[in-house]
Amino acid sequence: MTLRLALTGDSILQRRLQSRSDPELKPLFDRVRAADVAFTNLEVLANDYRGDPALESGGSHFGAPAWVLDELGEAGFSLFATATNHSLDYSISGLLHSLEAMEARGLSFAGTGRNLEEARRPCYHTHPAGTVALLSCASSFAKGQEAAAARPDLPGRPGLNPLHVETVHEVTEPQLAALRDIAEQLGLEAERQARIKMGFAFPPADPAVFPLGELRFKSANRAAVRTMANAKDIAAMVRWIEEARGLADLVVVSLHAHEQAGADKEQPAEFIAAFARQMIDAGADLVAGHGPHLLRGLELYKGKPIFYSLGNFIGQNELVARIPADGYDRFRADPELKPGQVYRTRTKNDQAGFPADRRYWESVVPMLSWEGRELRALSLLPISLGWTEPRHRRGRPRLAGREDGQAILERFAALSQPYGTTIDVAGAGVAL
Repeated sequence: MTLRLALTGDSILQRRLQSRSDPELKPLFDRVRAADVAFTNLEVLANDYRGDPALESGGSHFGAPAWVLDELGEAGFSLFATATNHSLDYSISGLLHSLEAMEARGLSFAGTGRNLEEARRPCYHTHPAGTVALLSCASSFAKGQEAAAARPDLPGRPGLNPLHVETVHEVTEPQLAALRDIAEQLGLEAERQARIKMGFAFPPADPAVFPLGELRFKSANRAAVRTMANAKDIAAMVRWIEEARGLADLVVVSLHAHEQAGADKEQPAEFIAAFARQMIDAGADLVAGHGPHLLRGLELYKGKPIFYSLGNFIGQNELVARIPADGYDRFRADPELKPGQVYRTRTKNDQAGFPADRRYWESVVPMLSWEGRELRALSLLPISLGWTEPRHRRGRPRLAGREDGQAILERFAALSQPYGTTIDVAGAGVAL
């Protein structure tokens, strides 16, 4: 039996979507609804703005009305990733409100929970054509937003399923010697050694690594930033992939990762590709990446697709109705400004940030057909989020026109080419 799966990136929904009645949007959503299972990354908290606004947000505090879940359900979505850098924008209380709203609707979601085990667990969505398991994790989050494990005598901490990233800054030997000298002269090294002696810190596992504050340095032939996913987190993901593989027809892994290679936001950080391939090796059938709000390339690894970022699907981040006081402080905004005015000021009236870059308002929606665990077809729907429209209208996805659609596919093909992936731009398909 054939199972048809639709994939989308980040959904930041604040207004009624009207996916059935808006003639401009309906053709795209009809395609989403025609799939057996449709996935999106839920980038907002469906908490009705309830909870305790956190000091550390994901950039903006993405609260939302709980009815956005109903809008997405009507739009055809049945599978939701919830581990993002916005999962704790309203602290634990806000997350719990969102969890309750999703549970009350019986939604299939993964990536957040009331303790670490719950956040790590896959969800299972069953359709007559087959069952799809989803595991969701995030590498981009503030410290303390990750869920914590329960103990026999204490409950765990609600939060997201974390993929911690270990970063080492490689520098030349003279540069490392200079850093050591600076740390000695400022007393930073003496402070570090004192913390170790008191039992409040530990020396690095690799004796060649020199810690300086939160950064870790190591000698190399040239300067470079090296990243690696935490082995313990990978093992936890593998554990549940092995479980899900025996209980579902397909296993999807969702990764929310903003990290990039150097200054190029379109290129994923080093650890992302290694992690995605490890998930496939463990038994996942597909990795769906998102986070940077723009497209990254596609790799077919052992015949299994890895989408390094599907970009934005719904981008109504400028329509957030409420901004906490800490948000005003972060944006250096006059407290008397209304939320819409804050965002207009933040983007310098569309001359900076997301509104100034067309790439954030274009993406693709992959449509995949599976027979058993074999991928039979992968087609791409280029979409536009209405970059040039007024702020209250842009961010709504629709099928791109012919000229824009070709340009989107050509850019996606160029991003995918380094992975050896061939995309038929004219036929909007991927060579398997």
